[in-house]
Amino acid sequence: MNPLYIVRSREIAARPLGGEMMIMSARDSTLFSLNDVGTAIWQAADGITPLEEIVERKICAEFEVEPAEALKDAEIFVRELAEHGILVVSEEPIRKTGE
Repeated sequence: MNPLYIVRSREIAARPLGGEMMIMSARDSTLFSLNDVGTAIWQAADGITPLEEIVERKICAEFEVEPAEALKDAEIFVRELAEHGILVVSEEPIRKTGE
């Protein structure tokens, strides 16, 4: 399986609110409220760190979850956000526009 790379879209509005990350998609006005795990993935989405590494370093290290299960859940999560234009997902590292 190829590694997945994720980066936050520029077509969103995001603000921390009461310990959660609130994100609205400019594409379809969908509003997401991310829990601690979702927020950790969101914050680590730099386009160059593979999702598997994010899960190992941020999720498994902080939360009691098996790596295989955490990665499976993270892949589902990031693909859902990508469907709404909130994250960009690629099998290659992603260079942010303007850098």
